[in-house]
Amino acid sequence: MLAFDIELASVVEIPAGGDLDQLGPFDLAVAAARDDRGGSWTWHGIESGLPAPKMSASDARAVLVALREAQIRGEQVVAWNGVGFDLKWLGAAAGDAHLAGEVALDTFDPMLQIFHGRGFPIALAAAAEGLGVSLKKSMHGAEAPKAWARGEHARVIEYVQGDCQLTLEVAQRIVAKKSVRWITKKGTPATEPMARLLSARELLRLPPPDQSWMSTPIPRERFFAWIPPTLLR
Repeated sequence: MLAFDIELASVVEIPAGGDLDQLGPFDLAVAAARDDRGGSWTWHGIESGLPAPKMSASDARAVLVALREAQIRGEQVVAWNGVGFDLKWLGAAAGDAHLAGEVALDTFDPMLQIFHGRGFPIALAAAAEGLGVSLKKSMHGAEAPKAWARGEHARVIEYVQGDCQLTLEVAQRIVAKKSVRWITKKGTPATEPMARLLSARELLRLPPPDQSWMSTPIPRERFFAWIPPTLLR
């Protein structure tokens, strides 16, 4: 299993009730991956021997190539909201939605799987708490672009690597327990059976979730609309 994550270079102020994803496209600062054998990788641009303010198209494409090669080798590539966010913006930054779409369809995204089961997504931190993962986020995600712009590169790299490790541990516990448990916004525990992790390709074959009880449901198409239609046939 290999988990990956990205951090933005764009400093974005999200209005109350706003949606970060609707404010893109974004510049990217750094991407990272960790596997269950102790391997770790970090990608970012270099300028004058230091991390660059943002990743170039070739930097972003290098991440996609590495992830696709891992999938072809048989690695179970995992990301939390990776299909609807990380890979969407990696593809945009790389100028290669086709390659990003290929990676996305073979990615295992537990958050997307929970969405298919319950009709709504949950935060990684809520799942980590519910599953008893002791590792905590070292900063709020909105702080990372500001820290990167201030030159606090090591701190942001540590943060993105930590999120990869957190994703990895959460996914491993889901596999071991065959369910996911999280803490709701009301502070109560909730559980969803998950006999095995499903790839995004497998999730697309399922019916959309029942959201008839919701006043403002998130449409499933939001997660997949960026993927080239030729890959969705």
